[in-house]
Amino acid sequence: MHSTNQPVIHLYFIAIIPPAPVFTYAQELKTYFADVYNSRAALRSPPHITLHMPFRYKQEKEKKLIHALETLSSDIQPFDVKINGFGAFPPKVIYLDVVREDALVHLQHSVGQMMKQTLNIHNVNYKDQVFHPHLTVAFRDLRKPRFLEAWEEFRSKVYKEVFTAESFSLLKHNGKDWDVFQRFRLKEPNV
Repeated sequence: MHSTNQPVIHLYFIAIIPPAPVFTYAQELKTYFADVYNSRAALRSPPHITLHMPFRYKQEKEKKLIHALETLSSDIQPFDVKINGFGAFPPKVIYLDVVREDALVHLQHSVGQMMKQTLNIHNVNYKDQVFHPHLTVAFRDLRKPRFLEAWEEFRSKVYKEVFTAESFSLLKHNGKDWDVFQRFRLKEPNV
């Protein structure tokens, strides 16, 4: 029997959700990988560029998390995000390659610093690796032989796009998939 006093803990992550046409194209690619290469895991979240990898947090402290992210977003100007072709993390991940520009790196670093200092959450990057912005279209369940086939198909495909990042989002796991829980608009430029 569970105690009703146990805190409810959810899984969250922080990401930039691109607008159309990037969102639409990335979603189409995820569906293509599911249909052609039997890789469906990427369909469990909307297309995104991760700023802070998944972390566990008490639901009762959500307001503190939201307030911290609102404060952070109000200090950062919108900026352009460039996508240039495809990349891979062999043997399982294929992604749309996001150019590592200063404004994007600054936002990711600011999110990580805020999470450490304000919320005592320290897992900003996967295994403390350097931030490598990307938009995943296939991962985890992409088997190695299928990865090799898919990478052969996508490695030299051309896709160039630029969008303005005007917000970032807090995503929350619903037990099966990731949902956008709250969106944080970046600072409005002075007109």
